[in-house]
Amino acid sequence: MEQRKDKGIILFDGVCNLCNSFVEKVIAADKNDYFRFVSLQSKAAEDLLYKYPEFRDLKTIIFLEDDKIYTRSTAALKISKHLMGVWPLLQTSYVLPKLIRDGIYNFVAKNRYKWFGKKDQCMVPTPELKSKFL
Repeated sequence: MEQRKDKGIILFDGVCNLCNSFVEKVIAADKNDYFRFVSLQSKAAEDLLYKYPEFRDLKTIIFLEDDKIYTRSTAALKISKHLMGVWPLLQTSYVLPKLIRDGIYNFVAKNRYKWFGKKDQCMVPTPELKSKFL
């Protein structure tokens, strides 16, 4: 599966409640219809990550944009820049070293199932949102 040049692709943990909530918030703030979404558990994610074997087993958010791949806190910050509302203010987090940003991200990611729970299966988009998912 080839990445569309005019869209950013967010790969997320489809069974994670926190991750699904994040996707819902991104969809609501994505007024320019820039993003497409893929569950990390899907065949589409496997196909997208085929040329990035080092990222295939990651349990983190992955953002593909312009044939570049971003993970963890950098992915979240790159995503926020395209959203409406207060989201772009997160760009100020770039002042923190990546080691610190990713440390915070990894702490939350490690505890996400315990704090927010998880689903038995991946989210199924509504018919209105189906075009946003690959």
